[in-house]
Amino acid sequence: MIRKLLWITSGIFIGSLTVFILTASMQSQNSAVAASSETYKQLDIFGSVFERVRTQYVREPEQDKLIHAAINGMLKSLDPHSSYLDAAETTRMREQTTGKFGGLGIEITPQDELIKVVTPIDESPAARVGVLAGDLIVKINDEKVRGMTIREAVSKMRGKVGTPIEITVNRQGADKPLKFKIIRDIIKTRSVRHRVEGGDVGYIRITGFNEETTKGMNKAFKEIQKEVPADKLKGYVLDLRLNPGGLLNEAVSVSDAFLDRGEIVSTRGRNPENASRYNARPGDKVGGKPVIVMINGGSASASEIVAGALQDHHRATILGTRSFGKGSVQTIIQLSRKSALRLTTALYYTPSGRSIQGKGITPDIIVEQPLPDKLKGKVEVRGESNLKGHIKGNEEDEEGSGSIAYVPPEAKDDLQLNYALDLLRGVKEDVAFPPSSEKKSADKT
Repeated sequence: MIRKLLWITSGIFIGSLTVFILTASMQSQNSAVAASSETYKQLDIFGSVFERVRTQYVREPEQDKLIHAAINGMLKSLDPHSSYLDAAETTRMREQTTGKFGGLGIEITPQDELIKVVTPIDESPAARVGVLAGDLIVKINDEKVRGMTIREAVSKMRGKVGTPIEITVNRQGADKPLKFKIIRDIIKTRSVRHRVEGGDVGYIRITGFNEETTKGMNKAFKEIQKEVPADKLKGYVLDLRLNPGGLLNEAVSVSDAFLDRGEIVSTRGRNPENASRYNARPGDKVGGKPVIVMINGGSASASEIVAGALQDHHRATILGTRSFGKGSVQTIIQLSRKSALRLTTALYYTPSGRSIQGKGITPDIIVEQPLPDKLKGKVEVRGESNLKGHIKGNEEDEEGSGSIAYVPPEAKDDLQLNYALDLLRGVKEDVAFPPSSEKKSADKT
């Protein structure tokens, strides 16, 4: 049995690949044979070109790289999201979806061509040896960090659990660089952060949908409800800005937490019989409290599923700017132990039947977040409709999808967040809050 991973808006499901044998007319069969004959002629040409390059190119090429490039060229001609995954890429994908990897346990950001530690994760290997927030990493195993990209630095610091690594840091107030020998351990990605705003609003930010997301969200609910009595809790802000997506089942689970019933999302591919629907189960975990979901141009795929479901069921008011518009389904098919194929196989639809592909989710309340002067002209609109070779969505229009993807680092400068808080507290009023099914039905007639 061939195993495959179903990656829907960056999500993974395990199942078996079923081969459907369809009866066809003799004419269709003849056409298929003709097409196959022509296809094999083209493959013969490819083989001839490969052999010429392998034997006659001015320098001896790496044959594996040639084949990988040819496969990726074929897949990239289809759409921006289909691709070939080598061993390293397959490992990265697995780490993203499980939310677990072998590493040090630090959150980092680039600063002055070095790598700054934003914070060490509690009880992580880095925290145990004394790495502190604000430390500037200057060397990784005696290799200078200056000039490395974040991705390169992360790749060097992650590794097999139990293996050692040494980092050298500059720390403000220290007389000389500090060296830390750290033993890598299993690190769990923290995809959910929460806090209570002003003593009366629960704020939950989801940065990605991995296997730890639902657990993190349920923990957030419990801690917020423990801190704020039900009669004082005005509602919740669910922040999905800059959230690129993740596991479909986690997106369904997050949506389900706010819903009692109804469809959450459906997927439809080339064959109608392969359509799938995912429904909510009884039980609203926030007791019907008002919800405002924030999105922007960095909200894609799985985060759009959540926003679209809660919007269609009139369970939440969507606030911010138009989302990215990635509404396609990628199936991950394992080719070998070290490689896989990521192939677009379907599109997903909101409960009302809207395709988000190339269009995105339009907020009920548009609130633009101004860019600081230093970023003006440097941050462009992000959207699926801007991607070369993207699959044109059923509802895509000239306006396209996406918007500026920027969130201020300080809450006091966050216009979108403060607008949401004012709505929940009754300081501001808007016809879109709370959402009204009667009004929306009237708008459609």
